[in-house]
Amino acid sequence: MARIDLEHIRHAYGAKPKSENDYALKEVHHKWNDGGAYALLGPSGCGKTTLLNIISGPDQSVRGTHPLRRQGRDAPVHAGPQHRPGVPVPGHLRHDDRLRQSRLSPAQPRMCRRAEVDRRVKEIIEMIGLGGWAGKKAQGLTADQKQKISLGRGLVRSDVSAILFDEPLTVIDPEMKWVLRSQIKRLHKQFGFTMVYVTHDQTEALTFADKVVVMYDGQIVQIGTPAELFERPRHTFVGYFIGSPGMNVLPARIDGSTATIGSETIALNFRPEIKAGAKTELGIRPEFVSTRSRGHAG
Repeated sequence: MARIDLEHIRHAYGAKPKSENDYALKEVHHKWNDGGAYALLGPSGCGKTTLLNIISGPDQSVRGTHPLRRQGRDAPVHAGPQHRPGVPVPGHLRHDDRLRQSRLSPAQPRMCRRAEVDRRVKEIIEMIGLGGWAGKKAQGLTADQKQKISLGRGLVRSDVSAILFDEPLTVIDPEMKWVLRSQIKRLHKQFGFTMVYVTHDQTEALTFADKVVVMYDGQIVQIGTPAELFERPRHTFVGYFIGSPGMNVLPARIDGSTATIGSETIALNFRPEIKAGAKTELGIRPEFVSTRSRGHAG
């Protein structure tokens, strides 16, 4: 399996970044556990795919290497299915008796015996629910079936350590998304691969991942379980982005254990520690609000 250590990584697409604003990915310094299921969640342009591409690069030093040569040979499993219409399903997975190399091991492709390749391909085809399509042409497959093949391509190597998904269910209809998410989750439990799943859809992230990595403006702003992100957001964006509807964020003034919003005061059950002069806001989730008739306390 694979533990992913990100040590003081940042990335700029320009040749000579001069300020922090020139970086598409601000400094990242995190460790992700072996066998974990992680979702990179955030709006378009926040740096999710940039970070995923860095993770999928070589497991060796890249100092002094030209940026265009730092990427590993295999890109992540992308959203759009990529298939040649005339290739039979098992043959497409087999890659002419050669299995795809591991995401995190940029070693030379290894030749495998035909019998072992056929056994592994058939096992994966049955696992992803395409057993009836063995030997048929890819041109007859639907979008979700092609996407299943893309998933199978990532699983067919028996020595894969990590599987990276970049918006894998974008082209899939809502009902089939739920089915495929369930299958991916089951595969994770069955094989224990480290999985990193990029999405801008909070439903996908919260139902797939053990830990959700929320990104905003090129930064990781919080990592936590779905419950932690919902109940204890550490960043205004997390409170707003997680939940449907999102958290209402209102400017507030704090005095001891009392919050003042406009002319209304709200008693808190703790005394927040706030630095002098710091901007203070109060986040309120609609789910935790109830109404009472005038004259009743609360």
